[in-house]
Amino acid sequence: MTGSTVRPPAYQMLADELRAEITSGRLRAGERLPPEPELCIRSGVSRSTVREALRLLASQHLIITTRGVTGGSFVAHPDAAQICEGLTTGLTLLTNSAAVGFTDVLELRIALEVPAASMAAYRRTDTDVALLHAAMFDPAGDDAAEMCSAASAFHSVICKATRNPLFELVTRPVYDASCGDDVIHDLPEGYWAEVAEDHRELLARIVGRDPEGAAAAARSHLDHVAEANRRSLELNGNHHRPAAAAVPSP
Repeated sequence: MTGSTVRPPAYQMLADELRAEITSGRLRAGERLPPEPELCIRSGVSRSTVREALRLLASQHLIITTRGVTGGSFVAHPDAAQICEGLTTGLTLLTNSAAVGFTDVLELRIALEVPAASMAAYRRTDTDVALLHAAMFDPAGDDAAEMCSAASAFHSVICKATRNPLFELVTRPVYDASCGDDVIHDLPEGYWAEVAEDHRELLARIVGRDPEGAAAAARSHLDHVAEANRRSLELNGNHHRPAAAAVPSP
């Protein structure tokens, strides 16, 4: 019938109901889900439908199913690495489509990295400083892949130094999605030397516990990235590369 709403499969509807209970906190990490027979009665579906719903939730890392007398399906504990992996996949898909452009990514980075640099200057430890030094690179001797990896590590350490795990969780997918092999070539001349200089300035501000200076250095660095993107597109004639990935995002 034209205009009618397609009803989702029964297993998907059950999975949605259980997902809502998990994400709302009604079912907490480590808590056991009702057994399959109870879910069948409660939802009015077959056992195969229940199992399909549980398989879907397991594939989304929301539950873990074990066998045996004491087995069953249990709400999984949050795993930052798995969440990050899912965010990276989604962001990569978006940046390779027309849905997200370079300006969108840059606005996100400014919103996150500028305050992160300020907080890192307040809260950093000697270990953070050592890791930042270790993430510096040599634009005269390192290849592009090495520099991109080091630059991503540098910014990840800054986010970790905020002592707010959400900064690291949200920003890491941005760096992972923006440093593929397809975006580290044909960069403007002097790009990596400029990035290295920006990182040295940012490191000095963080070491000196200068929050305002660190924030200003982070903003200046992102301005340089934006300018490099503009030059890259001009040099390459805007040859159909996704705008969000025109230059890597160190």
